[in-house]
Amino acid sequence: MTSKEVCLLLGATGVGKTLLLKRLQMISLHGSCEMGTPPSTLPTVGTNLTDLTLKKKKVTFMVDSANIVQISSSCVQLLSVLSAEPLRSTSVLILFNKRDMPCIMSLTEIKSLFRMDDIIASAPQPITTLEASARSGQGLQEVLGWLESVTVK
Repeated sequence: MTSKEVCLLLGATGVGKTLLLKRLQMISLHGSCEMGTPPSTLPTVGTNLTDLTLKKKKVTFMVDSANIVQISSSCVQLLSVLSAEPLRSTSVLILFNKRDMPCIMSLTEIKSLFRMDDIIASAPQPITTLEASARSGQGLQEVLGWLESVTVK
């Protein structure tokens, strides 16, 4: 029996949280990756909640790969999320969004700036990193797969 769990989606303003949720809900409901025209969204401040059916509580932290100026503040926000007591045993997905944009840093460069290897090694929770584009749909099947997976402690 699967219970409904809440997926907490965090990230700075403008990283694509609302569009990601709308796209994932379309895939989840229709089983299709046909993206078409992106739905309109309204800006949110920091968090989104959805009721996708999940097998375990999870947190997705989004980073805008195209906004180099925002990278350092996203890293600080991520460290705050990872150190929050209520989230210490929660699986975390760090999602590098907007990978379809021109003139972005490579994933290797962004992970280096974040010191991702050090973060993963010292965090108490299991961390997964993925890259995607909520606008084009690239990588969304992998994101949905992670959300629907069971994490074994």
